[in-house]
Amino acid sequence: MAEQKRDYYEVLGVSKGASDDDLKRAYRKLAKKYHPDVNPGDKDAEAKFKEVNEAYSVLSDKEKRARYDQFGHAGVDPSYGGGAGGFGGFDMGDIDLGDIFGSFFGGGGFGGFGGGGGRRNGPQKGESLRASLTITFEEAAFGCEKEISLNRTEPCDACQGSGCEPGTTADTCPDCRGTGTVRIQQRTPLGVMASTATCSKCRGTGKIIHTPCKACGGTGSVKKSKRITVTIPAGIDDGQAISLRGQGNAGKNGGPAGDLIVSVRVKPHPQFQREGTTVLYEHKVTFYQAAMGAELEIPTIDGKVKYTLPAGTQSGTTFRLRGKGIPELRGRGRGDQYVTVRIQVPTSLSSEQKEALRAYAQTMGEDVQEEGGLKGFFDKHKKKK
Repeated sequence: MAEQKRDYYEVLGVSKGASDDDLKRAYRKLAKKYHPDVNPGDKDAEAKFKEVNEAYSVLSDKEKRARYDQFGHAGVDPSYGGGAGGFGGFDMGDIDLGDIFGSFFGGGGFGGFGGGGGRRNGPQKGESLRASLTITFEEAAFGCEKEISLNRTEPCDACQGSGCEPGTTADTCPDCRGTGTVRIQQRTPLGVMASTATCSKCRGTGKIIHTPCKACGGTGSVKKSKRITVTIPAGIDDGQAISLRGQGNAGKNGGPAGDLIVSVRVKPHPQFQREGTTVLYEHKVTFYQAAMGAELEIPTIDGKVKYTLPAGTQSGTTFRLRGKGIPELRGRGRGDQYVTVRIQVPTSLSSEQKEALRAYAQTMGEDVQEEGGLKGFFDKHKKKK
C-alpha cells in the first residue's frame, strides 16, 4: 500500500538537500549491496533493491524530485490520489503519466496509462545467463580454470546486428519518427492527460526493415553454442557465484551483452571439513602414541607435514597448524588447520597384549580381574573418544 512507503531520502540514506553526486554514490552503494546477483534467492534483498531503484529514479530526475519535494509520494504515485482531484486534489495539467510510471515499472505501463516515456528502441542490455560448476575441495582452495558449454544469442555476422539483408538499409518509422513509441493525449475533467504506447507500425523498433536478413530473419541476432573458460578464484566456497561480464545474451539496438552468472558447488572432502578459511581434521593415534608422545605425519591440503605429539596428550586435544588452511578469497594470507587428536581403542587383543595391559593397569592401582577385568579401563578411554 502507498501509505507504507518510506521517504525516498530515507531509503537512500541522504539528506533532502543532497547533491546529484551524493545521490549517485548512495544509490551505487545500496544497489551493489542488494543486487539479486549478490543475494540469489533473498526476497528481502530483492524488495530493498527495487525500493532503492524506485527512490533513485525519482530523486535523480529534477522534475520528479521537485514534484516529490512539494507533494511527497502523491506527486509521483497515483495510489496517493485524492478522489476526483487526481494527485492530492491539485490540477495535473499536461503531465505525461507514462513518463512517471515508466521509471517505476520498466516501461511496462501502469493503470492503463501505457508507460515508458523514453525511447523504446534505445540500447538495451542483453539477458543474463546462469550456469553451475562442481569442483573439488582442493580446486576451491587453490583456484582453477574450468570450461562450460552454453547456448547464447550473439549479433548476426551477416548483417552486423542490423537485421537488414546486406546491401540494404532500414527506414526510420514515419509514425514514431524512430522513437519506438507514440504519444497519446486525452482531454479529461482533470486536464489533458498524456501517455505513451508502443508504435504499432514498427513494433517499438523505430525502424522499418524492407528486406530482412536471411541469416537471422531480421532479428539481428542468432543462437550459437559457445565454450567459455571460467577462472575460479582461490578460496571460493560452496554456494558462491562468479559473474562474467558480457558473456550473456547479446544486447539489442547496440546495447551491451548480458552477464553469465556461474554458481559453484564444492564436493565434500573425505578427510577435511571447512569453516570459512579454517580447515578441520581429526587424526587418530594409539594409546601408546598419546601416552609416550610420537612424531606424526598430518595430512593437509598442501600435503603431509610432520608434527611432534607431546607425551600425555589426551583424546580430544586440538592443535593448530598455522597457514595450512584456505586462502582468503581475492585477498592475502591463509587460514589455519586445526587438528583434533582421537585415541583409538583396540577392539581385539592377543593374550600377550591382554597380559601386558593387566600388568599396566595394576601399576596404575586399578582392580584387575581375569577376562573382563579390563572393562573399566577400556570404558574410561572410550568415553574420552
